This record gives sequence, structure tokens and C-alpha cells, in this order.
Amino acid sequence: MEYQVPQFIEVEDKIIGPLTLKQFIYIAGAAGLCVVFFVYLPMIFAIVLSALVAGFGAALAFYKVNGKAFIEILEAGFNYYTGAKFFLWKHKETGVKEYTAATAAAAAAEAAQLPRRGTPKLTRGKLSELAWSLDVKKGDVNPAERDT
Repeated sequence: MEYQVPQFIEVEDKIIGPLTLKQFIYIAGAAGLCVVFFVYLPMIFAIVLSALVAGFGAALAFYKVNGKAFIEILEAGFNYYTGAKFFLWKHKETGVKEYTAATAAAAAAEAAQLPRRGTPKLTRGKLSELAWSLDVKKGDVNPAERDT
């Protein structure tokens, strides 16, 4: 016996016109609060507060951050600020010398000035000798040997 499996289960159904149920509740709540403001407050305060509430309601209904609903972002932010923080304290040993950026730079400059063992120092004369010997050896090659 075969059963049909629903395919797009993460997409919410459009229940009221082009809006989902959550979107409709956010918009209706914001509109109702705006009506209350206009009825009970002076016009200037009602307009300012209604603009803020309408913007917040529209953000809750339609705005997404990285594919997540705005209400989920608000919840995560609220939980972060009200939740307990876990801090680790790393004990520094007293015998360890602490380096600042200036002392580290001075140590690096000192190390760069010291000659390294095992690596020959290349001077201008040695470099020109090496270049001349390469040019001479390049000219000694027979044309017959170059083709192979």
C-alpha cells in the first residue's frame, strides 16, 4: 500500500489571504495597539508610538535574519542578555615572563641580525660570479645537445 508523503512541510500555509496565521496575528496585534493609541493618547504621541509599533509588527511578520524569523532572533538575544554567562579564568604562572609587543619586536629584530649557521652568506661578488658561470655554461652547450 502506498502513502503520499508531504513534501514541503517547512513552508507555512497561507490561511488569511497572502498571510500565514502568525503573520496575521502580528499585523492584527500591531493594528489593534495603534487603534488604542489613537483613541486614548493625543495625536502627536499616537502617531509616534503607532509608527514604532507598526514597524515592530511588520518586522515580526515579514523580516528574516539569515533565514530565521525576527521573533527567534529577539528570543535568542533576550536569552543571551538574561541568561547566566560562563567565564573561564586561566591562572597565569608567576615564573612565566610576559612579553609585550615592543619586547617581542625587539627580540625578533635581534634574531634577524644574527648570522644563521649552515647558510652561506651571499655577497654581490659571489652572485655575479654565479651569474657569469651560468652564462658561460649556457654558451658551451652544443646545438645538437639542445634539441634532445
